[in-house]
Amino acid sequence: MKYVIGIDIGTSAVKSVLVSGEGKVVCEHSEGYPLYNPKPGWSEQNPDDWAERTIVSLRRLMDKSGAKPSEVEGLSFSGQMHGLVLVDGAGKVLRPAILWNDTRTASQCRKIEQTLGSKLLDIARNRALEGFTLPKILWVQEHEPEILSQAEHFLLPKDYVRYRLTGSFAMDYSDAAGTLMLNVAGKTWSPEILQAFDLPMSLCPKLVESSEQTGTMLPDVAEAAGLLPSTKVFAGGADNACGAIGAGILGEGKTMCSIGTSGVVLSYESRKDINPQGKMHFFNHGEENAFYVMGVTLAAGHSLSWFKDTFAKNLSFDGLLEGIEEVTAGSGGLLFTPYISGERTPHPDADIRGSFIGMDSGHTLKHFARSVMEGITFSLRESIDIIRQSGKEITEVTAIGGGAQNETWLQMQADIFNAAIVKLESEQGPAMGAAMLAAYGCGWFSSLAECAEQFIRPAKTYAPNKEQVEVYSELFSVYQDVYAQTRGLNERLAAYRK
Repeated sequence: MKYVIGIDIGTSAVKSVLVSGEGKVVCEHSEGYPLYNPKPGWSEQNPDDWAERTIVSLRRLMDKSGAKPSEVEGLSFSGQMHGLVLVDGAGKVLRPAILWNDTRTASQCRKIEQTLGSKLLDIARNRALEGFTLPKILWVQEHEPEILSQAEHFLLPKDYVRYRLTGSFAMDYSDAAGTLMLNVAGKTWSPEILQAFDLPMSLCPKLVESSEQTGTMLPDVAEAAGLLPSTKVFAGGADNACGAIGAGILGEGKTMCSIGTSGVVLSYESRKDINPQGKMHFFNHGEENAFYVMGVTLAAGHSLSWFKDTFAKNLSFDGLLEGIEEVTAGSGGLLFTPYISGERTPHPDADIRGSFIGMDSGHTLKHFARSVMEGITFSLRESIDIIRQSGKEITEVTAIGGGAQNETWLQMQADIFNAAIVKLESEQGPAMGAAMLAAYGCGWFSSLAECAEQFIRPAKTYAPNKEQVEVYSELFSVYQDVYAQTRGLNERLAAYRK
């Protein structure tokens, strides 16, 4: 028997999956770690927590599965994007990691825009948003210059963990694309961007393909993890790129919708000259010389969990959603906008806030729950429409994440997107994508697409209902009016937020 391991470095936990040569997930194990919020808007973690819990996760994965260390040929990574890790020449972490959901860098984003102007979208293909890495480096440069002066390299979360396992520094293109320092089409660090902010090129680690081997396990780490020092370690990719690989988004027209805490619509793109002008993200894929466009709803699943925790705390999610299929499309004239954490696509607006519109005394908890789900899906439809407007035909969407766990929601996506929705047989998300990169890197397959044919199997397809499509199309036009008509109100209310 032969295996590979996929490791996903998430925001709340590391997840490891052991996958066989047939693509079966034989075993999985997760280990949590803390998140720190030392000031309002700040979000930090200790990079050593990621590394130490990863090693523990690997050891427990091997113990639980009973697999022999000699049967594990390789491992690879998926990781939360954008998080800044600064290390000195000895690889020592210089300060806590600043994460993707940290919002302290608004002024640095404006500085980037003012300094680079249109060159930012021409080179990095993405707007300057608080979550990205360059604004975080500039924040350290401004507020902690003594820290930056000691830094030999900046790394992203999975890259630091991989360094701890192998002793080598590297970063793959899919994760580097989320730093605002990469020439995305040219696949090189941008001297023009770095020089504009007095950042040395040496701060950037070497760039590699996601499937490239970056080393083997350090002997002491291998022993602690229950693996052999000869275990091959591959670069891995950004969580969204790995999620795309794990969902089989490996060809023109392939599209996925992932609903977790945030929501993502991602579509494969082979053309490197595409420039969405900041309407959507444009990143390098984990597949060599491929790209993807991506739209983000900041509070997708988070909107539903917020609603449950606030208004139905004693109910489980299954209890909250029980009977929503009996509520007609449009939730009895009740409309929800999921802007409770601001919005990203198509409105990069940190100040907009959510709303329920159309409430009356006849609405029940089920109307509200369905309305929240519809509002989340309408927000994701905006990303689908932007991709379609670029000339792509989207007739099928693979659903992953929490939004793929409820049949009513899957049908709702089919009707709102007007596309067939595919649910996978075994959906492991980014961890599966990382395992597939290891399998491909080990030479098990001639391409990631061939690997996907073996590893990924559809379970069920939900076809759009013509009548529901028409209803939702009309409601969607109302949804699209809400942002403009509530923006001014939210600006006036901002002073009262505590």
